[in-house]
Amino acid sequence: MSRPPTALPAAALNTIISSDDLPFVSTAELEPLDHILGQQRAQEAIDVGLAMRRPGYNLYVMGDPGTGRLSLVKRLLERRATREPTPCDWLYLNRLDNPREPVAVSLPAGMGRRFAADVETFVDSLLATFPAAFDNPAYQRRRTAIDREFSRRFDEAVEAVGRKAEQRGILLFRDGDDISFAPRGDGAPLDEAAFAALPEAKKAEFHAQVRELEDDLHEALLELPQWKREATESLRALNRETIEQAAAPLLARLSAPYAGCAALIAHINVLGKHLDRTVAEYLLDDRGQDPREEANRRNRLLDRYAPCVLVSHDPEGGSPVLFAPNPSYPNLFGRIEPPGEQDASHAHARLIFPGLLHQANGGCLIVEAEQLVRDAEAWPALKRALKTGQLRIEPFPADATAGARVQTLLPAPLPLEVKVALVGTRDLYYLLEAADPDFKELFRLPVDFDDHFPLTPESMLDFARLIKSQAAQGGHADVSACGIAALLEYGARLAEHQSRLSARVGDICEVLAEADLERRRDAATTVRAEHVRRALAARERRLDRLNQELLDDVMEGVLLIATEGEKVGCVNGLTVLEAGETCFATPARITATVSPGERGVVDIEREAELGQAIHSKGVLILSGCLAFRYAHDFPLAVSAHLAIEQSYGYIDGDSASLGEFCALVSALTGIPIRQTLAVTGSMNQHGEVQAVGGVNEKIEGFFRLCRARGFTGDQGVIIPAANVRNLMLKAEVSDAVSEERFTVYAVHTVDEALELMTGKAARTVNRLAVSRLKAFADYAEKKD
Repeated sequence: MSRPPTALPAAALNTIISSDDLPFVSTAELEPLDHILGQQRAQEAIDVGLAMRRPGYNLYVMGDPGTGRLSLVKRLLERRATREPTPCDWLYLNRLDNPREPVAVSLPAGMGRRFAADVETFVDSLLATFPAAFDNPAYQRRRTAIDREFSRRFDEAVEAVGRKAEQRGILLFRDGDDISFAPRGDGAPLDEAAFAALPEAKKAEFHAQVRELEDDLHEALLELPQWKREATESLRALNRETIEQAAAPLLARLSAPYAGCAALIAHINVLGKHLDRTVAEYLLDDRGQDPREEANRRNRLLDRYAPCVLVSHDPEGGSPVLFAPNPSYPNLFGRIEPPGEQDASHAHARLIFPGLLHQANGGCLIVEAEQLVRDAEAWPALKRALKTGQLRIEPFPADATAGARVQTLLPAPLPLEVKVALVGTRDLYYLLEAADPDFKELFRLPVDFDDHFPLTPESMLDFARLIKSQAAQGGHADVSACGIAALLEYGARLAEHQSRLSARVGDICEVLAEADLERRRDAATTVRAEHVRRALAARERRLDRLNQELLDDVMEGVLLIATEGEKVGCVNGLTVLEAGETCFATPARITATVSPGERGVVDIEREAELGQAIHSKGVLILSGCLAFRYAHDFPLAVSAHLAIEQSYGYIDGDSASLGEFCALVSALTGIPIRQTLAVTGSMNQHGEVQAVGGVNEKIEGFFRLCRARGFTGDQGVIIPAANVRNLMLKAEVSDAVSEERFTVYAVHTVDEALELMTGKAARTVNRLAVSRLKAFADYAEKKD
């Protein structure tokens, strides 16, 4: 026997929170919230993940979008990070003997940036010191002596040949390094005319003597290359000595702060030995150079000697916590910039640019999971880095396949010790867990964020303190107790539960910001309940175009929905439509036709390929319920057709199955259905009514239509009794219920729904249904 249908009182339609329930007048009396609101399970999981030092204990933060997962996990990680030790700095140093393979060096936090600045100072000192050091008088004297010694040897050799020539009556002439011979006559060289007038024998004799003298000169200057080498070596030794003497104090100043770092001291020692080549290549002469060339020389020196500081931390900053808004391969792993066309042979560490993994190394990196797994290069590379514990800067794979220039640098890999927190949906977590074995190995800790928490005096006070914090961050005014109560009611509506508060704090804070705008228009000092209600109403108006257009279509008769009278096989169902951020409900006419036959219940939506899986499942369930209730002693010989009229898109969900069953029974028995009622609810094969989603929007959708046409006093909505706790209806609906202009019924079984919709006792309806189905079965038997 079915229980009588329940008409819900107005008090059962929502939760009213009074400002008297709050122990303050406004949030000005409260301290800002210094902890996370709720989410105890998530906080415990994060604490375990950060405390575990074993590989694989990375985090997957899951929950519904809009619950503040990202901001909350960032805040939790940052709070924990302040208590963690600051990781070391990492930099790459050029190997002067092999620039293609920079050396990775770790330093205490903050020292990397300091060393880079000291190297820049050292380079500037080099530019100021050279070539000025070569203008020193002592250097110039020693260099002149080297040149003089070379000249002396050369001169002595030439003079000895000149004396031999003079003894033979031949003069030797020098013009720079060019030496020539000429015949002498009367103490002066003969001119060409006088030489031409000489007898041939004299000319031949002269030429023979010149050949002998040239041989003598050649023999005397055989050691000239050796003299030049000795002079060059002497000059190089002088330059080296001068460079060492001038650079020694510069190197001493550079190395003094890093006496405890063997890697840097070794690098500085190699740098000192390399200086003579650098000075000779860049700094021997600066006469006539323009400022652009001077800047170019400085950049060349920095390219050669300056480190690439991948990451440098504040020693007091704790461990880093970074968020990757665009987790592409280069953004995560860094990149190596190719040298310019003119500098292709000058590879250096400053061409290396770090990625977010370098900056987060030793701390935590937060990544949005959906974006990461969509990147065909970044996701496998991240898994590989976490498994090997090494962070490599390599060519971007897509560039390599596209024929990019050959990589010029091979930086040494760095040890990777980072906690990665993926933020994503629950569906993606279970998909990755099932499809990717590496995922289960690397992300062992799910951090599951609740999408709601209990509505208790303690949580309401914490909520008010959270609003205090958010208002301060957003530059909003304090909120009065009645304003907090209105925001709490909105939070309960978002949670779709009378005793819960939604964790979608971001949505609530958006309403707070818009309510503060309403406060400023009123020139009020605090945000009050009317400001919150006006902000919500304005938001609804902004998103109401589609809803209003559908209502207009119903009012104009384009969409056939009746709110008065009775009809056989016709039920007002309730559907929820989603378009972007807009979510609203509209009535939909469900119709059924019945005849003797063997097709069973035909879902027209499924036949037209518009019915989705869950909707089709609901129709199959009501078919089972039909047989269970009415065809115990005879075969079910019926052909019935169900349709949601004037629906031209995909339909899913089973919330129409209760309405479809009532329409089917009405068509079977010929008993008309009240069009003043609309129904929503799913059902099982035993005729029990089950909860559905979007119940508030569905009720308000039919209420809006009834109000537009004018209330008759017998209009209302039938919902599952299991959904009563989900009711957070607008005040206009509860007011209409109080004034008996509109009714909300809660039912547990299809019998209760049939009694309300037909106005007849359930046993009468069921008896007639059995009789009609028995007649169909008898007809089918006779026909056979």
